[in-house]
Amino acid sequence: MIQLNYRDSRPIYEQIKDGFRRLIIQGVMEVDEKLPSVREMATTLTINPNTIQRAYMELEQEGYVYTVVGKGSFVAGVPKQDEKRKQELWESFDSAVEELRFLGVTTEEFTEHLGK
Repeated sequence: MIQLNYRDSRPIYEQIKDGFRRLIIQGVMEVDEKLPSVREMATTLTINPNTIQRAYMELEQEGYVYTVVGKGSFVAGVPKQDEKRKQELWESFDSAVEELRFLGVTTEEFTEHLGK
């Protein structure tokens, strides 16, 4: 489920947060699905429960999960602001492609670059 890389320069709570975010965005975790409890995750990953709590709190602030007191944390889905950001990035991408086309970049070059 969540893999930690102790050589990664990012803090562990960010790795946990990114792991859950990836699972939610990819649809591996569905809306209203319960996240493992803080204690469960801490035991599984053998890390401090406060680290898990911080990751869950930030996921909630970002809109990926919601908490029901006494029940736990649940998947809220992909937040609307992600869709807005995606649209902004597509517009930037389209603009860059248009400029690259003007500079003579071929379809083959685009394909090769996207394959990296």
